[in-house]
Amino acid sequence: MFQPTPNESAKSGSLLRSESVFQKVLVANRGEIAVRVIRALREAGIASVAVYSDVDRASLAVQLADEAAHLGPAAAAESYLRIDKIIAAARAHDAEAIHPGYGFLSENAEFAEACAAAGIVFIGPPAAAIRQMGSKTAARQLAIAAGVPVVPGTESGITNLEHARRTAEQLGYPVLLKASAGGGGKGMRRIDRAEDLEAAIRDASSEAERAFHNGDVYIEKLVVKPRHIEIQVLGDRHGNLIHLGERECSIQRRHQKVIEECPSPVMAAHPELRERLGEAALRIARAANYSNAGTVEFLVDGDLKFYFLEMNTRLQVEHPVTELVTGLDLVQWQLKIAAGEELTIRQQDVHWTGSAMECRIYAEDPEHQFLPSPGCITELTEPAGPGVRLDSGVYEGWNVPLDYDPLLAKLAAWGPSRDAASTRLRRALSEYVIGGIRTNRAFFTEILDDEVFREGALSTAFLDEFFGRRTPPAEDLDAEAVAALVAALGQRKSNLAPRAERSSEWLKSGLESLLR
Repeated sequence: MFQPTPNESAKSGSLLRSESVFQKVLVANRGEIAVRVIRALREAGIASVAVYSDVDRASLAVQLADEAAHLGPAAAAESYLRIDKIIAAARAHDAEAIHPGYGFLSENAEFAEACAAAGIVFIGPPAAAIRQMGSKTAARQLAIAAGVPVVPGTESGITNLEHARRTAEQLGYPVLLKASAGGGGKGMRRIDRAEDLEAAIRDASSEAERAFHNGDVYIEKLVVKPRHIEIQVLGDRHGNLIHLGERECSIQRRHQKVIEECPSPVMAAHPELRERLGEAALRIARAANYSNAGTVEFLVDGDLKFYFLEMNTRLQVEHPVTELVTGLDLVQWQLKIAAGEELTIRQQDVHWTGSAMECRIYAEDPEHQFLPSPGCITELTEPAGPGVRLDSGVYEGWNVPLDYDPLLAKLAAWGPSRDAASTRLRRALSEYVIGGIRTNRAFFTEILDDEVFREGALSTAFLDEFFGRRTPPAEDLDAEAVAALVAALGQRKSNLAPRAERSSEWLKSGLESLLR
């Protein structure tokens, strides 16, 4: 991993081959994050156990791991979401700990409790913290008690339509409906008019029930065109807690982050904002008795007022940009903290050097409503060179399944300045060749070349405005590819887990747009 500033130095000592860290760890995930964790385990001299479903039998994670355990069919509900199967696999392979990655069971308090009951260490925060911060309304209440501003809205789920109408009128339209039990855009609806409220509540609640088995929703005032900025925190079981600065995650599509960077462009003009956000994040983490890695998310408006949004009690997809500018390895620290070791880094030891950007490479077609693009990778040339980091879970000849989120890899670049990082990332994208499927690689080049992006004038409305000013390339979608996707959707429409369901929703919405 490219690390411009080794913050550990004499303070922390080597993170590798610590005598108190585990002998064997099971990685309860798939794709690029499973590969990332397995590589960290290898560096630490820890044996790894991969898990896999039927369609992931030949995955890169399985090939890299020391051992592997089969979980079941492709459907996540029968494999990666089966707590009993994962615990049984850990026991069968004598794994002392489980790293959940992100997604799937990573923020499931019952999973953390099941690990503890089985005498297996869960590499993450305590179950109580997961449960408290996993409820968006409970997290809002905790933030308020800790003196951290929250977006105006209800402090608990809405009880009935009349309650929702009164609240929306008091807040003023537009308002935002959000699922109490989850994130990722599930159960979220923007409402601009009172007459749309009833249908939106019904749809949002239904979607939340399917995704999180909890249909409760609450209402917030919509903050128009805010920045989405998150703070990485790290704490041990001995009461030590620090933050590692911010990540700008404002460029989003359907409430899913697309490009992330550290530092945020707004910090250059307002460096005091990092200190204020960092302290707010630490107050929330302390109130939750938090340990291990976590991320506190905020909205920041045009007046630099910030509002607590939620806390993700796991490793984030975009953690590489923080690692690149701080020189700290978050996964290695997760291992040490879970093993009971003390965090030897103090806040004054954390420094931010240069700038890093990351883009998420998906098997999807940006020119056709971001349709998923499953299939065989027939050609693969990966970028390299100074300051380039690629966290990938694929290889040439790998067949990308439709069953899960279509993330292939995360491409990140570091440079001494934001412009340098952007230039380096663009160069890396130009070297990246993925044949046989469609990807969003070229789409990122367009964004990096966009004048508004280069100026750092970012907000959650960036992509909507970007689509309004770009001229998409003329290209016809292969009718055979459409037919293949329709057939694949028919095979997957039953027993969908949240991540698989998301892929199918993208597919359905894209096909509907093409047929109009």
